Amino acid sequence: PDVEPEPVPGEYLIGVGRYDVTGPVAQVNMMGYANPSQTAAGLHQRLYSRAFIVCNNGNSSCVVFVTVDSGMASQVVKLEVIKRLKEKYGQTRYTERNVVISGTHSHSGPAGFFQTMLVEVTSLGAIKQSTDSFIDGIVKSIDQAHSQMRRGSMHIGTDNVVEGNINRSPSAYLKNPLEERERYQYNTEQEMTMLKFKANNGDPIGMFTWYPVHCTSMNFSNQLLSSDNKGRASALFERMMRKSGEDRSGNESFVGAFASANLGDVSPRTKGPICVDSGKSCDFEKSTCGIPPRVKNCVGFGPGVDMFDSTDIIAKRQLETAKILYFNKTKEQLVGEVSWVHQYVDMTNQSVQLDDGTNTTTCKPGMGYSFAAGTTDGAGAFNFVQSMTEGTPLWNAVRDDIIVKVVCSVPPPKEYYDCHHPKPVLLPTGYMDRPYAWHPTIVDVQMLRLGQLIIIAVPGEFTTMAGRRIKESVQNEAKAHGIHNAKVVLAGLSNVYTHYITTPEEYTAQRYEGASTIYGPHTFQAYQQKYTSLVESLVTGKHGGFAPGPSPADILNEQIELLPPPQPDSVPSGKSIGDVIDDVNGIFPQGAEISVTFYGANPRHNMKVCDLGATYLAVQQLTNDTQWTDVFVDTDWETRFLW
Repeated sequence: PDVEPEPVPGEYLIGVGRYDVTGPVAQVNMMGYANPSQTAAGLHQRLYSRAFIVCNNGNSSCVVFVTVDSGMASQVVKLEVIKRLKEKYGQTRYTERNVVISGTHSHSGPAGFFQTMLVEVTSLGAIKQSTDSFIDGIVKSIDQAHSQMRRGSMHIGTDNVVEGNINRSPSAYLKNPLEERERYQYNTEQEMTMLKFKANNGDPIGMFTWYPVHCTSMNFSNQLLSSDNKGRASALFERMMRKSGEDRSGNESFVGAFASANLGDVSPRTKGPICVDSGKSCDFEKSTCGIPPRVKNCVGFGPGVDMFDSTDIIAKRQLETAKILYFNKTKEQLVGEVSWVHQYVDMTNQSVQLDDGTNTTTCKPGMGYSFAAGTTDGAGAFNFVQSMTEGTPLWNAVRDDIIVKVVCSVPPPKEYYDCHHPKPVLLPTGYMDRPYAWHPTIVDVQMLRLGQLIIIAVPGEFTTMAGRRIKESVQNEAKAHGIHNAKVVLAGLSNVYTHYITTPEEYTAQRYEGASTIYGPHTFQAYQQKYTSLVESLVTGKHGGFAPGPSPADILNEQIELLPPPQPDSVPSGKSIGDVIDDVNGIFPQGAEISVTFYGANPRHNMKVCDLGATYLAVQQLTNDTQWTDVFVDTDWETRFLW
């Protein structure tokens, strides 16, 4: 019989995979801006799940990392993904403990794939087609990675992205201690970290990067599904790495992923906000314009002339850094164990030790007034503004006399509101339980280890400084337990979505991010202390030194879906599906926009168009007298499909 070779330091079993998760491209609300008028009406870029699997050389310890072109990860999606993986691969190989699912935070994907109500209000509840597309595509991307595993090595490197982001809440950032801020040149992180995979024979396998920037280059007027700047960067890198014979977007064997990081207060709109009604600067603390002050006219712009141009520019700025890293700066080889640590944590009553030695706790979740103000990437409504530290009689009455009476089984006590101080709670989601929970209570706390690299998978959007602090805490703890050259990256929006996590100082500003820090002013310290406490188990590989925690409920089959089904397709009398209305006959100069209009069926009627390699359209070129060849399909940047 074959004998398993002796483990070689720095050699691992590595597999990568990619699969389509696009979902319904018409008539569904889009996830991210929570704008009920942003309804999908076509496709610009397909959405993908990109996965890597790494196992130690003996194949006895494996970890899986998935980054998905979605608004965020969802607990109900992860639970179903794990259920299917266990059915295929047994109960212990791929579980909730060693699989991380992270969202890129595109604000232009389909909504309706969550286990809590708040993020499903504008989508009219759950959308089964969205949920199924994400689950199926994630599982198939992991299947691909599993089936293509081979021996190889991993290398890491870092470099700065030039003008790839700005801080959209600088007034909150300034609340952090001066001596801490002086340690850093910028009020956002500029650094991109790359993990490169290479086979033992030298073949390129893939690469994953982590860099903080919101995928809000496409604004809330957009109605075409889009993977935004990170998806665009991935497509460009993968196209660059195509092998001979790989001539269709999405079919490349090389997987190049641009994952999210601590992007909580980080915008891609690098020209910054301006008052669109006057051309003047917005109010620094409240992001308002005019009298009376309103947020709707304070809008972030850039760097391009429109949202498509801006998406392309921010993508290419990430791409240029990634190319430098991949070909020149991923010099450090990963050597060491492959391990993981995971615990379910009830975040509604976590004990927190403060700097003065006293103890306090987190709160049941709640959203502050400034949550309703939105951001300079996407403003809110009514008279809400950022930095609100006091409620108003009108909205308190709406909360108490309508919201609480309709969706709360038990009214919140005064202690609940006091717990969130100085946040004035607008939505007491910790008590909003009809028809089911409006916010998660049980969250995943999880880390992966690949040699000296530690990936902190966090269940939300950490701000710049919150991310810096937790990475430093984990790195110091890892060094104390023997990983003296520890490197740490933060993977945002992982496993379950709990909105934002600011530092305690930023929380006092009650900008949008602070108002959306749902477990109260000590949310960050609770996470910092919990992750740090698990580093020893991560380093030693001893997963039984702590309780696994209370498992979250799986409500996949209990969700409410109010979105009407698609109506039967119909065309005018004498016409048929597929008949062309406006054709493309003619000769066009290079760079011209060419359009064809035809009678088409509702895309929601055939979700098989979400299979890898499928397309709603193709642009073909006559390569000889009889042979037509696809040169563009619907996931290519050059095409747009409108329904």
